[in-house]
Amino acid sequence: MTGEPLSDAGPPARAADLRLAGEWLARHDLAGTRPTPLLADRLAVRRRARLAAHLILAVLIIASALAATSAFGGFQSHRPLPLLALTALVAGLLLAQSLLDWWVRRVDQRAGASLSRRAAHLIQPGWRAVLGRPYAVFAVATFAGAMVLVGSALAVPDPTVRQLAVVLLIGLLGVTAIIAMQLRHLLRRPVVAEDEESLTADVIMRVEDARDLTTPNVQWSLPMVLLFGTAPGWWSAAAVAYLILGLVTCVALHAKTPSSATVARRAMSVR
Repeated sequence: MTGEPLSDAGPPARAADLRLAGEWLARHDLAGTRPTPLLADRLAVRRRARLAAHLILAVLIIASALAATSAFGGFQSHRPLPLLALTALVAGLLLAQSLLDWWVRRVDQRAGASLSRRAAHLIQPGWRAVLGRPYAVFAVATFAGAMVLVGSALAVPDPTVRQLAVVLLIGLLGVTAIIAMQLRHLLRRPVVAEDEESLTADVIMRVEDARDLTTPNVQWSLPMVLLFGTAPGWWSAAAVAYLILGLVTCVALHAKTPSSATVARRAMSVR
């Protein structure tokens, strides 16, 4: 792998990024590959983008919890206002995520333009290679389970529980839209590679990002934060069962499915 620096980071920052890139290569059975400034820049941008994405989701959880406090107020006429505010915030977070994806894509485009040559027979991995059927099924099942919890809470006669269920619905639809936007960006962004090693690293990054996206932290957290203890006992028991089953399935997926490096090599072998 070869490449020229893409950013204006100083020597200490660049040295740290290169060291982290070397550690990343070693973790993915690419210890014989030399870390380059190009790879170091791409990994550094992804670390920052992932942190920003986690902050976006944290803001969504906090905003949903604040909107939920209106369900316990005595001003019926003002109750729609927090829901409208939460909906507007979700739209703003979607915009923030799109700008974040644009930033990552811009760095990738600059990286591609800096290459002196391109790898032969570049591949554009599809969702089956990047995400895989087990993780896709897990993501769909997680969303379906969360919607069942929302629907059952909306059927409860208690108006407070129904109000909280609407907040939960807005929050879950918001996080689902954000994740869908990230997956779309992940599958459509251009491949940046000049040789076999950098092509393998590119696919590994995609697989890692996709698997990180399917970890349903918000989907597990929101029902417990918003409705646990307020909804009827049977609903709280169902929410706990949903959480435990999801955790067990997630652990089993990570333990049983091939590593991202193995998936990348399989995708490379079918070029």
